[in-house]
Amino acid sequence: MNQAKLRLAFAGTPEIASTVLAALVCEGRHTVELVLTQPDRPAGRGRKLKPSAVKLYALENNIPVLQPATSKELVPDSLKNCDLMLVVAYGLLISPEILATPKYGCINIHTSLLPRWRGAAPIQRAIENGDNGTGITIMQMDSGLDTGPILEQFTCSIMPDDTAGELHDRLAELSAANINDLLSKIVNREINATEQDNSKTTYAKKISKQEAKIDWTQSAIELERKIRAFNPFPVTHTVINNINIRIWEAEIKQSPDNLMAGTILNNKTSLDIMTGKDVLAITKLQLPGKRPMSAKDFLNGHPEFINDNIVAC
Repeated sequence: MNQAKLRLAFAGTPEIASTVLAALVCEGRHTVELVLTQPDRPAGRGRKLKPSAVKLYALENNIPVLQPATSKELVPDSLKNCDLMLVVAYGLLISPEILATPKYGCINIHTSLLPRWRGAAPIQRAIENGDNGTGITIMQMDSGLDTGPILEQFTCSIMPDDTAGELHDRLAELSAANINDLLSKIVNREINATEQDNSKTTYAKKISKQEAKIDWTQSAIELERKIRAFNPFPVTHTVINNINIRIWEAEIKQSPDNLMAGTILNNKTSLDIMTGKDVLAITKLQLPGKRPMSAKDFLNGHPEFINDNIVAC
């Protein structure tokens, strides 16, 4: 028995969306008729316009692309030939009119186990909070913020040393591995949606660059989680001797000392800084205009930083 093919619209922008789009195109169970992605943005030192990962993949595979700058520019007629729209990290709100246009509506892949971590930064907030696990939720979209009925969920462990970038990549692969089967269940009417339990809701607010500045009065465990959560963006930072230092990797060292938070300790292999509780040992950092380097290499070139009288801020 031949399975009916869905005619899909796909809305997404970053790498995770591109990974899912590639899974749809390569498996070929359904047809991607149209791709929606955000407009090209300035990037790099030259601030040249850079297309999204999704746009690049779509153009390579001869899929028509639309790039509305606002939700108002996306009109129902754009989807008149599509049975369903799949949304993955698109970045624009979808109007009620658009949600109701395709035969099977619009579904979204969200990188958390809803209703936990609704919002813009579920991967980062899960790591920052110290969660042991997360996953993806494939849901029927409604007019709320990640509030739609759940079609299916798939779980994923969070490793003790995971960065947001590493967890993002695993969730992208998890999404790509399961989306084609989920779409087949929809067209064959083999899936029942379940409502979210709103009493268990938590929110993952958007990451601000201001949050990336280290507050040394926080504990080492809180700061170590934040460093991993904000890697690769926006990357945590601190100021030492009037130099802005970005922090890429760090470890926790237990300490009974009661030194002032921000005090730099004497160590030649890592940049050890006293926190509100215990010591944060920075193992990989970056100076302005330079590439990331090991803390050991940094200290070899800057022995003046091995000094208990220097305070980070």
